[in-house]
Amino acid sequence: MMAAAILTLFMMFTASGPGKAAGAPTLEETPGVVPAQSRFPLGDKVYRENCAMCHDSEGSRAPQRVVLGFMTPDAIHRALTSGAMSAQGAALSEEEKVAVAQHITNAEMGATQDVQELNMCQGEAARFDRGKVPPFANWGFDAEGTHFISGDVAGVGKANADELKLKWAFGFHGANRARSQVAVGGGAIFVGAQDGSVYALDRETGCVRWRYLASAEVRTGIVLDQWDADDANANPRAYFGDFAGNAYAVEAFTGKQVWKVEADSHPAAVLTGTPSLHKDTLYVPVSSLEEASAAAPGYPCCSFRGSVLALDAATGKEKWRTWMVDEPVEQPAESDGTVFLGPSGVAVWTAPAIDEKRGLLYVTTGDNYSNPATELSDALVALDLETGNIVWHKQVTQGDAWNVACYVRTPNCPEDAGPDFDFGSAPILAEGKDSKQYILAGQKSGIAYGFDPDARELVWQTRVGRGGEAGGIHFGIAASDGLLFTPVSDLDTGEDGDFPLSPGIYALDIATGEMVWDAPWNGDCEGRGQCVPGYGAAITVTDELLFAGSDDGYLRIFNSANGEVLWDFDAVRDFETVNGIAAKGGAFSGGGAPVVHDGQLIVPSGYGFASKIPGNVLLIFEAGDDD
Repeated sequence: MMAAAILTLFMMFTASGPGKAAGAPTLEETPGVVPAQSRFPLGDKVYRENCAMCHDSEGSRAPQRVVLGFMTPDAIHRALTSGAMSAQGAALSEEEKVAVAQHITNAEMGATQDVQELNMCQGEAARFDRGKVPPFANWGFDAEGTHFISGDVAGVGKANADELKLKWAFGFHGANRARSQVAVGGGAIFVGAQDGSVYALDRETGCVRWRYLASAEVRTGIVLDQWDADDANANPRAYFGDFAGNAYAVEAFTGKQVWKVEADSHPAAVLTGTPSLHKDTLYVPVSSLEEASAAAPGYPCCSFRGSVLALDAATGKEKWRTWMVDEPVEQPAESDGTVFLGPSGVAVWTAPAIDEKRGLLYVTTGDNYSNPATELSDALVALDLETGNIVWHKQVTQGDAWNVACYVRTPNCPEDAGPDFDFGSAPILAEGKDSKQYILAGQKSGIAYGFDPDARELVWQTRVGRGGEAGGIHFGIAASDGLLFTPVSDLDTGEDGDFPLSPGIYALDIATGEMVWDAPWNGDCEGRGQCVPGYGAAITVTDELLFAGSDDGYLRIFNSANGEVLWDFDAVRDFETVNGIAAKGGAFSGGGAPVVHDGQLIVPSGYGFASKIPGNVLLIFEAGDDD
């Protein structure tokens, strides 16, 4: 999934490539991409003399350069000054620390606010209301991951959807993307940010109750413990992961760290899928950026192994880990003499779904990075909740060994490379109109799938988009009332396909996969730089409504019965924020689905990545308030 985003960068930012977006940054200005010539020559020198020996070397446990490139310069400077790299940083002057942080990230310092600059809450606004228990469980709003919110909980329906007005906006300092799904509880909104901040914001005013600084960007959603509203001593936790591969628990009412765990020691490991909480266990999906590292000439491809890690929610102690692929070994040289390590890959990009009735955990997986391709890649995998043992699995795309070298034509591309059809969308367990349960999944191929959890078989598959390395069903589907809702972001790469480009929202019958209604994307990218057609973000559905943010920067509300657009809001604008940070809206993309609760609509906006419209704002709408 990350490889697809990296691939899109190459496609969009290479002058000879198709579909270059007007006003888009150059390849050298892109996070995670090492520039041919540094804008920060002193930092380049410091990196080569002091850092490259670990971060560019084979076998080192230090985070790979591609991972560091997705951090903010402030986070790297913080690590060198007072964090995990302070011993190494002690040998550098302040000028050298700043220079190397800017060189690695290809960005200017100034992304992290000092706590003195925050709009901290005072008085009653700073207090958590224990009576307001979290209304949702996990990233998918329930254990099964349906992204369904009942109408009485949402407080927004067909009768008042068109009355929604902006209540307040919160700006993320120094960010160009906002992709953490919020959690609500205790009268607060919990959300992660690109600079590694996790905030608890007062829901009425947007002031900051507390801020926690993680080691890297928090792309995952935030998950809250449920607590007893009558327990005056309740001390619930908030859980999340960062882009350096760490999982965290902090006290929900104070922001104090409870535990921090390195989820995987591989130097390219990252956490992108939100962990899922069930009883006393936190299930952490582990993914990586090694698929992009493989594009570098001479890189020993590949050694990452996707996994699911089960942690004790109270202590962070490992209960079990299940690898999605065997340990890599050296493979026979290919016809051009390239030697690979393999098998590898099979990242788990998305949040697991929990099937308490059958005692199972469902995950969807990505492709292999190198040959041999294995049976758990591009698959639905069912694991035992207690032991992590794989109970059954079903692969939908065979032979999918792929990495970014296949696009930039460096030697690490496997022979007979696959199509790069990761599952970037989390699985759902939901009931069809036939009263039977189905496991539902959406793939970058543009195909939606329905599985029988008892027969353990694929029941149907329906193609709703052309799909491809950078298209198809990306970050999140939803289910309600016997229907599966699938957003599609189909990017025109200039290549012919055997299926028409079909950006839009599609409703399928859960039991049969038959199309019930379709709502083709009706936006217009004309004059809107870095605009991509369709819906890449995770979506949310209620009894009456479907909430979907589009890659064109519009937030739309649909009638879930027929796909009619009832309300829209163009977020590509400047916003006055409650914390005084200059903020703009942008593309709605990634795993940050709209949250609808108690008459409010809460959603992050901005996706300065993969040629999509950047932004750095959290938007809170409420019926009846002034714009």
